[in-house]
Amino acid sequence: MQLVLADGTIHTGKPFGADRPVRGEVVFNTGMTGYVETLTDPSYRGQILVTTYPLQGNYGVPDGPFEHPRIQVQGLVVSHYSDHPSHFAAVRSLGDWLRSENIPAIQGVDTRALTRRLRAHGTMDGYLLNEVSDAAKAAASAIDMPSVVELVAPREIVRYPDGDLTVLVIDTGAKENIIRSLQKRGAAVVRAPFFANWEPLLAEVDGVMLTNGPGDPSDMVVPLVERLRGILAAGLPTFGICLGHQLLALAAGAETYKLKFGHRSHNQPVMDVVTRHSYVTSQNHGFAVRNESLPHEWEPWFVNLNDHSNEGIRHRYRPFRSVQFHPEAAAGPRDTAYLFDDFLRMVGEMRKVRLHEGNRSRLPAFVP
Repeated sequence: MQLVLADGTIHTGKPFGADRPVRGEVVFNTGMTGYVETLTDPSYRGQILVTTYPLQGNYGVPDGPFEHPRIQVQGLVVSHYSDHPSHFAAVRSLGDWLRSENIPAIQGVDTRALTRRLRAHGTMDGYLLNEVSDAAKAAASAIDMPSVVELVAPREIVRYPDGDLTVLVIDTGAKENIIRSLQKRGAAVVRAPFFANWEPLLAEVDGVMLTNGPGDPSDMVVPLVERLRGILAAGLPTFGICLGHQLLALAAGAETYKLKFGHRSHNQPVMDVVTRHSYVTSQNHGFAVRNESLPHEWEPWFVNLNDHSNEGIRHRYRPFRSVQFHPEAAAGPRDTAYLFDDFLRMVGEMRKVRLHEGNRSRLPAFVP
């Protein structure tokens, strides 16, 4: 099997997944563990994943929990695959899991050289093929690839009841641990696909969560971003994660841009620009918010300590915040999970104010 990049570079290896051609954006992840969570992250939909850590599959695949019921990557590229896993929770091998979900994979590739190419030239499209030919590329390209965010969003509204506060999660490909993190903290969740008619739900919830997901956020400016501006106008406490961070920034009037090769790992350092505290974070994104485009009432909240790109924003007076990284992913191991606590605390305080005033739409100035 061959990995063929858009610039003509070919990497040959041995297949250990499904036997089918695929096309996708070739990206790399520098995490040393966590391939189960990574492969099921909806933000990878439409991408061929390269793992820089050389050994994959050594601890097999458990029954769960996963970030999505199905594997999300288009294909997987590794240096060395272990087909004899050793872990008490493993129920099958990585190769068996990939084959069961029709995901191709290749081992024996010099992933260091491949990653250096992607870092030098940026992420690019590529193919996983059994033979390098125009016919094989055409077969891979013929696979239906609509808007990737539409592929990973749920089909209907789902309710997770029994909580003191109710949060509307607008799902653009949410990791399951975002839902679990809200439930664990005593919140009821109303989970709505981004394309659903969720506006009537705003009258019954106390806060809004915007989730991660795949794709270019600027492709969603119309109509989703326009709809999100209605949430800001209503003043409901809002917290965005990853793609949700970018969508909140666009709704505020800021701009996004594509990073050269993105941030995909469990070890990205960020700093809170207010407290000057630093954290290790889990990230998976290829786009970022342009700091200088933020309106004057918004300010940067976190910064990436590797390339100084934006990692979070917040409104100076209103209850609107977002982060580019994943606070539910416990990279450090619990470095930024406190952001869920802070969000729900803010939601609870704002609910008390609304109940006291008897008008959900009247909100005081918010001081972070």
